[in-house]
Amino acid sequence: MRFKDIIGQKQTIKYLTEVVDNKKISHAYLLYGLSGTGKLALAIAFAQYLSCNNHIDNDSCGECPACIKFEKLIHPDLHFVFPVISASGKKPVSDSFIHQWRERILRDAYFSLNEWLEEIGSENKQGSIYSEESAEIIKKLNLKTFESDYKCMIIWLPEKMNVSCANKLLKILEEPPEKTVFLLITDNREDVLPTVISRTQPLKVMGIDGVSLISALKKEFGEEQQNLAEICKLSRGSYLKAKNYIHASEETKYNFENFVEIMRLAYARNIGKSIEWATNISKIGREKQKSFLDYGLKFIRENFVYDYNNQEISYMLKLEKEFAQKFSPFINEKNTELITEEFEKAHYHIERNANAKILFTDLSFKIMKLIR
Repeated sequence: MRFKDIIGQKQTIKYLTEVVDNKKISHAYLLYGLSGTGKLALAIAFAQYLSCNNHIDNDSCGECPACIKFEKLIHPDLHFVFPVISASGKKPVSDSFIHQWRERILRDAYFSLNEWLEEIGSENKQGSIYSEESAEIIKKLNLKTFESDYKCMIIWLPEKMNVSCANKLLKILEEPPEKTVFLLITDNREDVLPTVISRTQPLKVMGIDGVSLISALKKEFGEEQQNLAEICKLSRGSYLKAKNYIHASEETKYNFENFVEIMRLAYARNIGKSIEWATNISKIGREKQKSFLDYGLKFIRENFVYDYNNQEISYMLKLEKEFAQKFSPFINEKNTELITEEFEKAHYHIERNANAKILFTDLSFKIMKLIR
C-alpha cells in the first residue's frame, strides 16, 4: 500500500515521510483518532516506505521487490497483530487468521472491529489479543530482518490486548531489537494501558478533509450520489462512517430500530414487551450489543443537542432527525446525564461478560424511570 492510495491525510503523510528521509525514526508510534480515517492504511504505507529503496515523489515506488511483496502484504519483515477469537482447531493468535486479514485489507483497508469479527465468524465471542500472542511477537522480533533494513510490527487495536499480553510486551516495546518499529493503531487512546502509551510516540490522525472525502465517495459511489456534503458533515472525517451513512448500513438500521423500540416501550411502561426486547437483544452477540450501546450514547447526545435547536453541532441521518422531532423533548437536562450513565454502565458490564438478558432488562426498567 502506498501513500497515494490513502484518502487525504496529507499532513500526516508529510510527517511520516520526513521522519524516514531525515532518519529520525522512533522505535514505536501510537496512531490514534476517529475510526475510519485511514490509520491502518497509513501504518502499512509507512512500513512500505521504510522498506522501499527507490522513493518517488515522497512515496514508495510500487515496483521494487519489497514493494511488490508489500502490495500483497506478504513481505517477511511485515508483521501484524490484531484481535482474534478462540476457535476450535485454531491457536488464538493472529497468524491463525492471517489469510483472512490480508484478504480483508486488500479488499478495503477501512473497516471496523465488528466488520472484522464478522469476517472471521465471531458469533457471540468478543475479539481479543490473547496472552499467547506475546510469545509470537517476541519470537518474530528477535529474529534478524529477512530482506529490509527494518522489521515492522503493526498492532491493530492494542486496547484489545489482555493485561497479561500487554505486560509481557512492555520490555520489548521499550527496548526493541535494533531496526524494529512498532506501529500501534487505536480508535480509543484512553483505553490503551498507560504503560503501553508511555513507551510510544503518539501521533494523532485527524479526520479526512472534506474535499478528499467527497472525491473518494464519488469515486466509489458515482457522481450521482446525493447529499455528499451532508454525509461528510455527519461522518466527521471518517470514510468508514460516510460509507455506512450512504449504505444506511444494516448495523445502523438495527441499532436505530432497537433504540426507538426500547424508548417507546419505556415511555409506555410496557414491562412485558420490554422483557421480550431484552431477551431478543441478549442473543445477538457481545460485540453487536456494545455497538448498540455505543449508538445509544451517541443518539442520546444528538437528541439533547437537537432539543436546543443547535443544528450546527447535531449529526443525524434523515430517519434519525424525523424521530428526534418528537423524541428529543424527552431528553433534557434533568435526565440526559442519568440515562447516559446507565448506557455506560451497561457497556462496561457487557464487556466483562455480564448476563446480557438480565442487564438489558435492568436497563429497560431504568429507562422507564428516567424517560418521563
